[in-house]
Amino acid sequence: MQCPKDKQIELVNGQLMQQLPAHHCPECEGVWIAGETYEVWQQQQPLSEPVSTLIDRALEMNCARSPFDTRAALCPECNAYLARAKVSVKTPFYVERCPNCKGIWCDRGEWDTLQTLALHTVIDQMFSNDWQTRTREREQLSQERRATIDKLGLELAERIFELAEVLEKHPNGDFGVAYLMRRCDK
Repeated sequence: MQCPKDKQIELVNGQLMQQLPAHHCPECEGVWIAGETYEVWQQQQPLSEPVSTLIDRALEMNCARSPFDTRAALCPECNAYLARAKVSVKTPFYVERCPNCKGIWCDRGEWDTLQTLALHTVIDQMFSNDWQTRTREREQLSQERRATIDKLGLELAERIFELAEVLEKHPNGDFGVAYLMRRCDK
């Protein structure tokens, strides 16, 4: 079986963690996990945290991006192009999966990052539309918060965030928002 990133290199058998066999590339240090193997291993893992918690943690994590992350790759088992799912962190990277056999490719260091984020047991969910939509929404909210802090300063921004939370929960919160918009529309 050849490395998805360099067809000249043969993958070697190994183990990623207890009960999870994998194939490693001795050159790029990437890891291939067969789809069936991952599925069996995943079913033996305890339930993960809620998706929103996992996404929030991913947004705040810094990681070292592999230089091979930008290369397209073919499945070492069935030769299909690997699909990519963005792991939305401050330094984004992509986990790759075969749409046919469901095998997973992680470039050097990506599996460790997934473990740190507690995402290693929910890789299949990362490829769903729901996950990607939630990730984009959370990322946009995070960018919006940073921009608000930059424009208004931390103290005023914190007060705005607190007021927004109160108005969001209040049954007539939209009235408060409309009032503020009229007052500031000058």
